[in-house]
Amino acid sequence: MLPQFGKVLIVFGLLIVVFGLVLLLVDKIPLIGKLPGDFSFKSGNTRIYIPIATCLILSALLTLILNLIGRWK
Repeated sequence: MLPQFGKVLIVFGLLIVVFGLVLLLVDKIPLIGKLPGDFSFKSGNTRIYIPIATCLILSALLTLILNLIGRWK
């Protein structure tokens, strides 16, 4: 029981590290947030941003990563 819990903690730790690195590097990736399916509306002081295409790509990547991790167990 404890060895399995240890593996889960290691995987979550690695996911947190990867997510942190992605947040640090997201400004340097020119396509994130500027894809053709990302909508941005501005009116006065209000800006509405709807990142549909970015969310679809991130969802596909996360699904692939989590499926690979699930098969690793």
